[in-house]
Amino acid sequence: GKEPSQLKSIFGGSAWEFDKHTGQYYLHLFSKKQPDLNTNNKEVRYAMYEMMKFWLDKGISGFRMDVIELIGKEIDKGIIVNGPKLHEYLQEMNKEVLSKYDLLTVGETNNVTPELGKLYTSEDRNELNMVFTFEHIALDEVRGKSKWDLKPLNLNELKIVFSKWQMELYGEGWNSLFWNNHDQPRIVSRWGNDKQYRVESAKMLATILHMMQGTPYIYQGEEIGMTNIKFESLEDYRDIETINMYKERKSKGYPHEEILKSIYAKGRDNARTPMQWNSGAQAGFTKATPWIKVNENYSLINVEAALKDPNSIFYHYKKLIELRKKLEVVVFGDFHLILEKHEEIFAYVRKYKNEKLIVLANFYGNMINITLPANVADIDGKILISNYPNSPDISKELSLRPFESIVYYEKKQGESHDTNL
Repeated sequence: GKEPSQLKSIFGGSAWEFDKHTGQYYLHLFSKKQPDLNTNNKEVRYAMYEMMKFWLDKGISGFRMDVIELIGKEIDKGIIVNGPKLHEYLQEMNKEVLSKYDLLTVGETNNVTPELGKLYTSEDRNELNMVFTFEHIALDEVRGKSKWDLKPLNLNELKIVFSKWQMELYGEGWNSLFWNNHDQPRIVSRWGNDKQYRVESAKMLATILHMMQGTPYIYQGEEIGMTNIKFESLEDYRDIETINMYKERKSKGYPHEEILKSIYAKGRDNARTPMQWNSGAQAGFTKATPWIKVNENYSLINVEAALKDPNSIFYHYKKLIELRKKLEVVVFGDFHLILEKHEEIFAYVRKYKNEKLIVLANFYGNMINITLPANVADIDGKILISNYPNSPDISKELSLRPFESIVYYEKKQGESHDTNL
């Protein structure tokens, strides 16, 4: 006769919905169109496994497991995340399905620590290949509040988080590397510069991520530098989370302009506008009317234009992927921050056997002079990839242009450098 608890949906409002046919309430931690399955019921779990096999038998290559950390929840005990049987269920899933196919699995885990990351991803655990971690993505939010409560990014906090995950999972687990996905704003608008330095900052952000250890994820449009959207009317937005947040905050007296500022910065529709293929109608995405409007900058930012420009963001991503496939140090190397306290420079060193990478990135739009540690600068390093022409050879004293990124590479023991890299 009433809701079982005061539990709230992630998207706002109650997590319980009354079903008139059964006379009972069902749980939906997200949309009411997404009822939560009771994975504590063995029959439900095995029905899930049959569904997974159905798709794998059709030839899919793997699964991204949405909020997988919730499958062990025990609602009656108030346990939502990281329930006591979570890893037992994942190991059962691996035994019944995942181990029988050649596939890739990544779990979405918003509440994960490096220690939990090892449980999910260590090879001897027989669970998942990797997990999405979100600690770095929450750094421009006011701690303890919602994602809509904004604060400027502190670069040193970002460096600490990445370094922690790189070092603590090294040899014991595996990282996924991402800036963007369907739930996140466009990274070039978020932490780059989507105006004057759009190309340079997009390349810089790509370089930082792709030279780390782990598996990089490139979200549609990231490889051509697609940007956030600013719809003037709330009616143009489609995301249920955004719409519900607007209604809730408006009812609490938040100013319209302040709410829109949060939406422009963090709304999920930033990542959901149609892919920009060319400068034609609807950006070449469709001849019909798309579900959500195309970003108005499609005539400038599109795949066709990127493919014609040898210096485009697209070809920078292509080169980064090529390097990952050619250099063992990118796959297997250890990770150490340098210039740790510098408030504008993201820099690190990767080493593996006789190979060394030095990654330098100016994270902001100013010209920056830096002094490298002597043991870092003293190498016979060649420039592997950079986002400006005529980047300087490595030396103790360097000047980096706005958003400039440079990767230096050294291979010892007298072996020649591959000039085709």
